[in-house]
Amino acid sequence: MEQIEVAPPKAHEVRIKILASGICRSDDHVITGAFVMPFPIVLGHEAAGIVESVGEGVTCVKPGDTVIPLIVPQCGKCSSCLSTRGNLCSENDIISARGLMPDGTSRFTCKGKNLHHFLSTSTFTEYTVVHETSVVKIDAAAPLEKVCLIGCGFSTGYGAAVQTAQVERGSTCAVFGLGGVGLSVIMGCKAAGASKIFAIDINKDKFAKAKELGATDCIDPLDFKKPINEVLFELTGGEGVDYSFEVVGRTDTMIAALASCHMNFGTSVIVGLPPPGSHISYDPFLLFTGRTWKGSVFGGWKSKDAVPKLVSDFMGKKFVLDPLISHTLPFDKINEGFELLRSGKSIRTVLTF
Repeated sequence: MEQIEVAPPKAHEVRIKILASGICRSDDHVITGAFVMPFPIVLGHEAAGIVESVGEGVTCVKPGDTVIPLIVPQCGKCSSCLSTRGNLCSENDIISARGLMPDGTSRFTCKGKNLHHFLSTSTFTEYTVVHETSVVKIDAAAPLEKVCLIGCGFSTGYGAAVQTAQVERGSTCAVFGLGGVGLSVIMGCKAAGASKIFAIDINKDKFAKAKELGATDCIDPLDFKKPINEVLFELTGGEGVDYSFEVVGRTDTMIAALASCHMNFGTSVIVGLPPPGSHISYDPFLLFTGRTWKGSVFGGWKSKDAVPKLVSDFMGKKFVLDPLISHTLPFDKINEGFELLRSGKSIRTVLTF
């Protein structure tokens, strides 16, 4: 734990008092080097809090508003924001990974040194500063220690099914990886009315929760001598699934997920963060026959439009978040939360301030 200085918001910026922040695998990926970001850095990106102050020209929120910081901004002006098919705003810091505010500077200092921001948010801190394009007001009555998951994990998984893939009623789905995001994909497939949902992981401890959230079949690939795509073809009468989702972030499972879906009209969605510098070699015939292979960032949602609606849907009991939250810890136990993640003992640990 370090004492840091958090500068006041400049024009079009917002300073937020963070009240709850989830620990996501992406945070750990930065620590291990699997997600390359500049150091030193204030991590954390899945959070909720209260606006403490705003800079000149900010009209979207005011001090006292309950908000969720947005890992994918929505500027409303770039081609992705203007397109009905896009959501990865050009102001995002996922691709450029600069770790700075849009003006190229930082609002964090520690012992006289600048610290980098993370994914336009930085939420493992009592206070953070974000650009106005990266924050949205939500229902003040929402429990922040739950809806913080809408800032990343839940929305990413649930949206991959209902928004990116647009799973149809009666379809068959396969979900590779049963962490918090993978379980959220299962929830999305169930909400869309999928008739079969295959949950795939090499950790059988995750199967009970997957079944609870809507999986119809749970499969450990290590139980079979043949490739998992062949297993799934057998379980679907030789057809393959209509939709598959890779929520691990491994190139071998990305190819397995693609090969598992219907050869002509199957769709496979990459949700897991790909390892840096990795490349995929695959038989182009997998795509030639008609399959669709696509990626999904933040579930395909336009952040400012979708996040308040998702919070309202949660408040209206259209979906639950409690089963995804395995642990709630005070902020000073953050390292314990990361150990739970690394050991596979947690789904989501939420830190409260």
